[in-house]
Amino acid sequence: MRIVALEEHVVLPVLRDAWAKAGLRPHGYPDDHPVTQRLYDVGERRLADMDEQGIDVAVLSLSTPGVQNLPAADAVPVAHEANDALAEIVAANPSRFQAFATLPTSSPEAAAEELERAVTLGFRGAMLYGRTGDKLADAPEFDVLYGTAERLRVPLHFHPQAPVKAVQDAYYSGLPGGVGAALATAGLGWYYDLGVQYLRMIFSGVFDRHPELQVIAGHWGEVVLFYLDHVGFLREMAGLRQPLADYFRRNFWIAGSGTVSERYLRWAAEVVGTERMLYSTDYPYTFGTRPGGFPYLDTSGGVARSFLEKAPFSEEEKVAIGSGNWERLTGHLAVSH
Repeated sequence: MRIVALEEHVVLPVLRDAWAKAGLRPHGYPDDHPVTQRLYDVGERRLADMDEQGIDVAVLSLSTPGVQNLPAADAVPVAHEANDALAEIVAANPSRFQAFATLPTSSPEAAAEELERAVTLGFRGAMLYGRTGDKLADAPEFDVLYGTAERLRVPLHFHPQAPVKAVQDAYYSGLPGGVGAALATAGLGWYYDLGVQYLRMIFSGVFDRHPELQVIAGHWGEVVLFYLDHVGFLREMAGLRQPLADYFRRNFWIAGSGTVSERYLRWAAEVVGTERMLYSTDYPYTFGTRPGGFPYLDTSGGVARSFLEKAPFSEEEKVAIGSGNWERLTGHLAVSH
């Protein structure tokens, strides 16, 4: 069974320099931390970790928030240089690496142009990060990007970023130790923040205007997947063309992002079907991370592979989730390149 993992993060020197210039430190780890060192590595250490996980191919993407919190004057050249660097990494080892392009969404027209260019470089899609500054993913100016992705048949994988400061202050402050900051980000806040944006995209008509647009949602659907039977009552009020759940079965693909929970796995399959499921490990954030022995966020030691091997599905379904669905979604891009 071949496994292609879709949410495998990297921080390139050009991005690190741009973040430092803008005063950003999004991943929050010191330079000597193992997570940081793994983010910087695209060589032997990463390949060894992939082998330990049981991953055949990693689809590399810039760690959140990519270039989306940089001003357009910086985001456009940084995205261009980062994509060139990612393309070189893939070209040096195409049997183990693929990549998602990063897009300068602070300039939607430039982002659409960069997506066009990325396809010629062999990218299988692009990674977006929800908000761009204070603009949410359903803002009308992003229609030019969504229309381009639809025309090119290129999937857009969304990844969360931290909620805006006002939300963090209102909901996550005042907790002991570092719990508040962690809860606002990788604990829970990330997923609510992006999940609400998925709903906004649907309710504001993004997928009615672009019915063939394909979005990859990690973290088992960013919370929303587990509440569709309730929030779906808003269909008539929003004037949707189809039931809310149908958008997730026609426009979304679901991956687990390294949360190795069989309950989430089974629920995702029940809601969207195994034919709309992909695979990811959220490397390096779920590699060797078992705080207090917590079992659900560690894909090292062969867990990434054994989790799928032990899934309550047929062998055909497991193969589809591991790589078959990915090839069905993006194989035409590899052929055209």
